[in-house]
Amino acid sequence: MTRWSRVAGADSGEDYDARMAAWAETGQDVHGEADFVAGLIRQPPVRVLDAGCGSGRVGIELRRRGYEVVGVDVEPSMLTVARRHDPNGAWLLRDLAALEPDEPAFEGGFDVVLAAGNLVPLLSGGTEADVVRRLAGCLAADGFLVAGFGLDVEHLPLDDVPVTLDDYDGWCVDAGLVLRERFATWERTPYDGQPGYAVSVHARSA
Repeated sequence: MTRWSRVAGADSGEDYDARMAAWAETGQDVHGEADFVAGLIRQPPVRVLDAGCGSGRVGIELRRRGYEVVGVDVEPSMLTVARRHDPNGAWLLRDLAALEPDEPAFEGGFDVVLAAGNLVPLLSGGTEADVVRRLAGCLAADGFLVAGFGLDVEHLPLDDVPVTLDDYDGWCVDAGLVLRERFATWERTPYDGQPGYAVSVHARSA
């Protein structure tokens, strides 16, 4: 079971969707992740794997902007919401710890593999390195792995911090990736090494 499932429960999709809708109604920008991807590779067509796509919030916005998106998530309730909002999208039930990069849906690789929404620290404990390896295996030759997650309990729905940046960078190195850029927010605030949040961009080593 993922840490997210333990915290949110099996029927988290509708609750999460309602929270995001309420947040959007306050005028808050709920598309920071999509903006980040658009700034990374500006001109569609671009293939994006939305890993841990949840309710499809990010992937649907990217599709609206012309990106080709495949969303994968282990939570059926989340995918139910994504399919309701975007019935023509590719929303696949997959366990990232068992993801097969060579399956037909992933053939050809992705320009961006996106792991937003605190995906990495909310995986099942002990699977993180394998998930990073599998996500790296889904990249096109010049693709980017983009991950954003909290570094302290103020930025996580958890009572502890199960993953550090050193952990994550080590898993990326083991998967043949190198760090290209790191920011403190999806709005590209420079990362200063302080606790809080980090958005990391890795790519294949030369």
